[in-house]
Amino acid sequence: MHHARILIAPLDWGLGHATRCVPIITALLERGAVPVIAADGGPLTLLRQEFPALEHVRLPGLTIRYAKGGSQLWRMALQFPAMVRQVQAEQRAFDRLRRSLRVDTVISDQRFGVRANDLPSVLVTHQVFPFTPIAQNALRKVNLRHIARFDRCWVMDLPEAPGLAGDLSHGELPTNARYIGTLSRMRRGTAAGGSSTSGTANAGSLTVLAVISGPEPQRTLLERELLAQLQRIGGNHVLVRGVPQLAHETGEEHVGNVRVLPHASALELSRLLQSARLVVSRSGYTTLMDLAALGLSALIIPTPGQEEQEYLGRLHSATGRFQVQRQGAIDIRRALDHQLPSRDHAIGGSQHLLHDALDELNTLLR
Repeated sequence: MHHARILIAPLDWGLGHATRCVPIITALLERGAVPVIAADGGPLTLLRQEFPALEHVRLPGLTIRYAKGGSQLWRMALQFPAMVRQVQAEQRAFDRLRRSLRVDTVISDQRFGVRANDLPSVLVTHQVFPFTPIAQNALRKVNLRHIARFDRCWVMDLPEAPGLAGDLSHGELPTNARYIGTLSRMRRGTAAGGSSTSGTANAGSLTVLAVISGPEPQRTLLERELLAQLQRIGGNHVLVRGVPQLAHETGEEHVGNVRVLPHASALELSRLLQSARLVVSRSGYTTLMDLAALGLSALIIPTPGQEEQEYLGRLHSATGRFQVQRQGAIDIRRALDHQLPSRDHAIGGSQHLLHDALDELNTLLR
């Protein structure tokens, strides 16, 4: 892949699609490829911070807002036409950009419009069989049609069911699909040693680390609920708000005994995760991959009405890997008292699956 220019385009719903592109970009750099980042908003800010030397371009996305209540059905229904138009809009934007960028191939994380018939095009997803509140079978067929338009579909999970994504990624896969394992930018053993510009505490010194992100207003609603509880619990706590675009504007704050960060780099977040007695987070899939990579359990809180996160909450409540609580009924004290032990081993050993997929992509470039 020496000198191959490869466009990396993550979806911009929250930060998860961008953060899970980090190990893919790193693997491409190790092979001598030239990744070009195409994103918008927080994902673009995050990837520019992780890879400041890489060429980047703004590829406009769609701002999704969730409802304040426990059901997202009506809100999603209202935004569905805009989602359909967005696929067409990003296809037109990509067609314009590719001429000036001179890319050899494209890797799209859940952006169905970022592909071309005359370029090797890869879709990265864990949602081969997505969960939806209505018309699930029909929407799954639409999803499979979108997947079929790509040369390859990289499924971000382990081949053995249930993996981490359960029924979202396991079933009769399309013929162009292959598993690439669970990927994370987190690394074990980085909790101690090294330096940190924001003064990470030593291992074991944090009581609770809360990491939140995702569409508004649910992100802010969870932040307020967690802050209110953390100030009533003794110890030192950190809350990472997951808003990288505010990192240079607001910096860190202190709310009682809670240190509030707008964002944390991969190294900083890895250290914080491994130094906390209890981790609290959403049940977003990328977050679960990060926790699994570190061999950590956590208290996970699905976004209300978000079908995928609620399914993942049910799945891993049953597997026993994570504690699960409902937003609006969070009890951090109880989670601390019943904290599940960390795993003796992380979910891993699947790095070869990504390298095999990259080897196959290399044959398409020739």
